[in-house]
Amino acid sequence: MRKSFRVAIASGKGGTGKTTIATNLAKAAAEKGATVQYVDCDVEEPNGHIFLKPQIESRKDVTVSVPDVDKDKCSGCGKCGEVCQYGAIVHLGGKNVLTFDNLCHSCGGCWLLCPEQAIRQKQVKIGQVESGKAGKVWFGQGILSVGSVRSVSLIRHLKQTVDSEGLVILDVPPGTSCPVVESLKGADFVMLVTEPTPFGLCDLKYAVELVRKMGLRFGVVINRDGCGDDRVERYCEDKGIEISMRVKDDRQIAQVYSAGGMIYDCLEEYRMQFDDMVEMLGALL
Repeated sequence: MRKSFRVAIASGKGGTGKTTIATNLAKAAAEKGATVQYVDCDVEEPNGHIFLKPQIESRKDVTVSVPDVDKDKCSGCGKCGEVCQYGAIVHLGGKNVLTFDNLCHSCGGCWLLCPEQAIRQKQVKIGQVESGKAGKVWFGQGILSVGSVRSVSLIRHLKQTVDSEGLVILDVPPGTSCPVVESLKGADFVMLVTEPTPFGLCDLKYAVELVRKMGLRFGVVINRDGCGDDRVERYCEDKGIEISMRVKDDRQIAQVYSAGGMIYDCLEEYRMQFDDMVEMLGALL
């Protein structure tokens, strides 16, 4: 592989098996000799560790800057409130200035424009980044602090810890919201995991629209194939979307999954499928 190739595993909705695909793909690539980094970007509910079982070697708090007003220096000009587009700092008249940390996007506009330099930067913890090794796979995840809404900032920080070597597997949050967009940025290829149900098709359409607007190459993985109907398949055929992989609706998979096991380790039939996917990604370079 080239110096770095980033594959994002995403889905339009939760519960499609996205993390199952991401973790087993990481394991398969590592067993084939690739340098692999698995990055769990689902910082609100990371669960890749359940399957990869990493040994965590590093934990670092992640903080962001928010405004802290020194009312002794404040002249009451109100410029801070005027520049803030999110209502995170509000001038109520005189020296009455309110700040709302959870609304702040840490753009720095208020403290840069304050003529009296009355606004200091206060650090607020938004979460933690952990990293370690899961066998041959480098493992990284972000854990958002309870009550924090800064998923995007934490994901951005998490992605900065990734080396520019080998295959990078980005386990993306479900849906099409801002954290998903941040996770997808910089991806070389996107695997959209779906299920053959009306709900799966509905959310797949939103995900396809998103990755196309971002100009990203992508394919579809149909998980639990055979449990529903053929509408997902017909949609992909109509839109010229390649179905990169199918994983059958198999009780054996459910048993392995429920025990926190890896399909790649336990089921020979599917091990070959993940090996084939690794080769397919290699052909995209």
